Amino acid sequence: MMMGLLAFESNQGLWNSGYYSQLFGIGGVMVTVAILWLSTGYFGGIGAPFAPYFWPYLGQLPKKKERKRPVRVYMDGCFDLMHYGHANALRQAKLLGDQLVVGVVSDEEIVANKGPPVLSMEERLTLVSGLKWVDEVIPNAPYEITEEFMNTLFNKYNIDYIIHGDDPCLLPDGTDAYALAKKVGRYKQIKRTEGVSSTDIVGRILLTFKQKEAGSMETTTDANVAVNQNTGADTCDQVKSQLSNFLPTSRRIMQFSNGQAPSPGARVVYIDGAFDLFHAGHVEILRSARQLGDFLLVGVHDDQAIRDRRGYRPIMHLHERTLSVLACRYVDEVIIGAPWEVSRDMITTFNISLVVHGTVTEGSSAGAIDPYAVPKSMGIFQTITSPKPITTVSVATRIIDNHEAYKKRNLKKKASEDRYYTQKKFVSGD
Repeated sequence: MMMGLLAFESNQGLWNSGYYSQLFGIGGVMVTVAILWLSTGYFGGIGAPFAPYFWPYLGQLPKKKERKRPVRVYMDGCFDLMHYGHANALRQAKLLGDQLVVGVVSDEEIVANKGPPVLSMEERLTLVSGLKWVDEVIPNAPYEITEEFMNTLFNKYNIDYIIHGDDPCLLPDGTDAYALAKKVGRYKQIKRTEGVSSTDIVGRILLTFKQKEAGSMETTTDANVAVNQNTGADTCDQVKSQLSNFLPTSRRIMQFSNGQAPSPGARVVYIDGAFDLFHAGHVEILRSARQLGDFLLVGVHDDQAIRDRRGYRPIMHLHERTLSVLACRYVDEVIIGAPWEVSRDMITTFNISLVVHGTVTEGSSAGAIDPYAVPKSMGIFQTITSPKPITTVSVATRIIDNHEAYKKRNLKKKASEDRYYTQKKFVSGD
């Protein structure tokens, strides 16, 4: 009997290793029968002393894990003139669950509640679907969380919580668009991202581009220099009010970054650009570039480099544009303030296998040095067809061509935003 106990002790490792779990899965019934025989004395006197020693170890037997249903959260929005504030809101929402479902409000609902949208439903769906934190998208969502739609979210889409920022979302009659979700205890709040809004961007565009014609927009100066010296203090104040209020931090960039280097032997694809007013055309060209390799490295040019070559500064400054690019699911890494020319040293440093550029470009480079001369000489340059003809100028032109409607929309929205900032208190969060 003692020899049997010693043998058992010397082989306890089998129970704690993967070996027993395999045995249990293959012959579970036979093992169970054997245990019963041993514990009830079928083998002479072994059973009685053996059972008290053995039973404590039964708790160590592998148990079948119960698969919990993932927590699904829902957040909606217009997502017009998509910016890093939208991306950060969806990033925060994803942290409150396992799967993020995003509702994109219909054009009709936006017109009724806010004014005419700048981007089409198709463009807004492309932008939202292209974010790395989004798992599922519901098109043509209502602006208000009605009882009928709330039940659809709960029953059809298995939504556990409805998410919105700490800034109020009011209907035309002044009531809270999320009142019902709050009433049933299925509402969670995130922190609004400071320093940017679609209203703010529309204001920047209207101030930056004075002309309606897209051709003349190329030579228009930016908001920082748009003031004529003779226009007076009022215009200066207006310009200052439209400058970016974004306060970039290293933590925010880390939150948006994948934080991963390319694996050994990975095919690194490089693409660069301004990526101003991040739009559906940007998403699609980044998707196409990513399909050509294993790791997509994106160069974002700095503000001065863009102005030198286009005659005006970008509407969104470098750090704002960097966050928009980092939020895209097809992007692995970003070079902030990338050089205009792709050098051999840069190719070696980042182990770049392929440099690509789209067929749709902005700004004139006639007579300038070819920024892709080196990769072309090395045989690693490729021009890829831009899936969409959209440009930053074409998006800005939509606003300029309908500037009266957007000015009216901005006045309406700015009043509510001013109230928010006047009454604002500190809200913890990311």
